[in-house]
Amino acid sequence: MRYSNYKNELNEQGYVLIPYLYSDEEITQISACLENAEINGDGLVSTKDLFAIRQLINNIPELTSLLFNKNLIYLLNELFESDYFLTKAIYFDKPNHSNWFVAYHQDLSISVDKKAEINGYSNWTYKKGQYGVQPPIEILEDTVTMRIHLDNTDKNNGALKVIPKSHLKGIIRSDSRDWNIENDVVCKVERGGVMLMKPLTLHASSRTSNGKRRRVIHLEFNRHLLSEPLQWLEFYRVERKSTII
Repeated sequence: MRYSNYKNELNEQGYVLIPYLYSDEEITQISACLENAEINGDGLVSTKDLFAIRQLINNIPELTSLLFNKNLIYLLNELFESDYFLTKAIYFDKPNHSNWFVAYHQDLSISVDKKAEINGYSNWTYKKGQYGVQPPIEILEDTVTMRIHLDNTDKNNGALKVIPKSHLKGIIRSDSRDWNIENDVVCKVERGGVMLMKPLTLHASSRTSNGKRRRVIHLEFNRHLLSEPLQWLEFYRVERKSTII
């Protein structure tokens, strides 16, 4: 499948799986970079069920050249017609003993640099030094989430489950009857593959049952600047290249 077809499937289904965007050697280099990094303070989340590094590019800038390989740049050029930029980067490690699970939900919050009362921005939060807010829906609709898998992932170690086309219904109340989990799909992704998803796509993950890790780098891209004086907490503009693979 050409990358342009991935864009069509993402828009129609709300998600798409892309195998082997990264080689085994590249994944090994990314993993080593993560394991050797020293992170302190609010950027680190560590519990018995989850290890995470927030503001990943800010905390480990040497990851940039490893993540933005020629395949990713080419894919992003196919996905976005105008300039795009990274707005969030998180590393998740779901340990092999994890009982952590997440129920079906949409990702409705973005991270910003400050709090300001502005029309269209609601449901403010403040966690570990970061402000979160629900932005106007067009910002959520234009967001593309990318999950880079560092391990083979299936239903037994917390692969995401999604409800196809649920992103087309806008913001869905948690008690809504407009969706049915009987139609959900388990997104099995091999090491080096990526999953693209619209944040309004209903998604969930289960507990780990096979004793295997699930490490994922979660990236979010957008093209919108926020209403002043708000700015994205993270902002990394991707250099466009005419790479052909």
